[in-house]
Amino acid sequence: MTTATAAPTIKVYSYRWVVLLAYMFISLMMQVLWICYAPITKVASETLGVSDMEIGLLAMLFMYIFIPLALPASWLIDTWGFKKAVSLGAIMMAVFGLLRGIFTQNYTLTLIMTVGLAVAQPLLLNSGTKLVANWFRLEERATVVGLGGLASLLGVVIGQIATPMMLEVWGLRGAMLVYGILSVASALLFVVLAKEHPPTPAGHEERVLMLDGLKRILSMRDFYLLAFVFFVINAIFNGISTWVEVIVRPKGLDISQAGLIGGLLMIGGILGFLIFSTASDRLRRRRSVVMAAALLSIPFLVLLPNVSGFVTLAIVAFLLGLCVLGGYPVILQYATEICYPAPEGTSQGVLMLAGQISVVAVTAMGWSNEVHGSFTPSLLVFAGSMAVGVVMVSIMKESKLIQAAQHAESTKAGS
Repeated sequence: MTTATAAPTIKVYSYRWVVLLAYMFISLMMQVLWICYAPITKVASETLGVSDMEIGLLAMLFMYIFIPLALPASWLIDTWGFKKAVSLGAIMMAVFGLLRGIFTQNYTLTLIMTVGLAVAQPLLLNSGTKLVANWFRLEERATVVGLGGLASLLGVVIGQIATPMMLEVWGLRGAMLVYGILSVASALLFVVLAKEHPPTPAGHEERVLMLDGLKRILSMRDFYLLAFVFFVINAIFNGISTWVEVIVRPKGLDISQAGLIGGLLMIGGILGFLIFSTASDRLRRRRSVVMAAALLSIPFLVLLPNVSGFVTLAIVAFLLGLCVLGGYPVILQYATEICYPAPEGTSQGVLMLAGQISVVAVTAMGWSNEVHGSFTPSLLVFAGSMAVGVVMVSIMKESKLIQAAQHAESTKAGS
C-alpha cells in the first residue's frame, strides 16, 4: 500500500522585503534617468541647440535599444541568476548616469551616455518576475510585481515633476548630476544588500531551459493576445511620457505644469498598480482584471486631447494613468503563469520586448504631430487599439496556476 506524500511547507523570509526594496530603488533611478528630459524638452533643446525630436530621442533610445537586447538580457538573468545580472545592470547605470550628469552640456556625449544607460535597462526591466518567483509565494506575486512596478512609476513621477524644479534651482547640469549621484547610491545598495534566493524555495521551482521555454512561449496563442495589450499599454504610457510637454504646450501650460500633468499620470498609475494587482490576488483572477483595466482606460484616452485647462487635464491624466497602467503588473504575472514552466526571465523578457516595440508608435506620434499639428489622431488610435485588446483578452483562458489555487481554496473551504 502506498501513502500520499504531503506537499512541502513553503516558508517565506522577511529578508525578501530588503531585496525587493533594493531592487525598487535601482528601478526607480533607471526610470528617472529615462524620462528626466521629457518635461523640459523646450529648455533642453534651446540649451543644447538641438530640436524637440532630438531631445525626444534621449527617451526613445531606451526603447529602440531594448528591442535587440531583450532576449540576451533574459538569457543572462536565467543563466547567471537574478543577483549577478541585475548587479551588472545597476553598475552600468551608475557609471553612465554619473557621466551623463558630468557631460550634460554636450549633446553628443549625453547621447552616448544615454546609449550606455539604455543597454543596462533590460537587465533591470526583465528581472522583476525572477525576483518575485525566487522570494515570494504564488498568492502574493501579482501584488509584489505591482510594488516593483510602482517603484518604476515613482521614478517617472520624480523625473516629470522634480526635473523642472531642479532646473530652476541648479540648472540643467546640476539637475542631471544629482540624478547621476543618486544612481550610484542605488547601485551600491543593491550590490551590497541583494541576494539571489532564500535558504528554501518559495514554490514552483521546476523550470525548463531558456530555449525550450522560448519555444513554448512562441507557440502559445494566448501569449500573443496578451502581448498585444501590453504593446498598447506601453505605447500609451511611453508616448504620453515622452511627448507630455509638447502635448500640453498648445494648451498654454508651462514646463512645470507639463511636469505635473506627466507626474499625475504616473501617480494615477501607482494607485492603479496597487488597486488592480491586489484585486487580482484576492479574487484569484488575472483575465477579468486585465479586461476591466483596459476597458476603463478608453474614455480617458478620448478625453485627453479634447479637454483644456490645467485642472481638467490633471484629472483626466490621473484617471487615465490609474486605468491604463492598472493592468500592467497583472499582465506581467499572468504571462509568467500561462508560460510556466518557462523561466521567468524569458517570459518577462519576451513580453517586455513586445512592450518596447511600442517605440514605433511613440515615434509615429511625434511624426503625426509634426504633420497634423495635433496628437489627437494618435490618442484616438490608441483608444481603438485598447478596445481590440479587450476583445482579445476575453477569449483567453485563466492561468492554470491560478485555477489550481482556486481549486485548492475551494477544497479547503469545503473540508
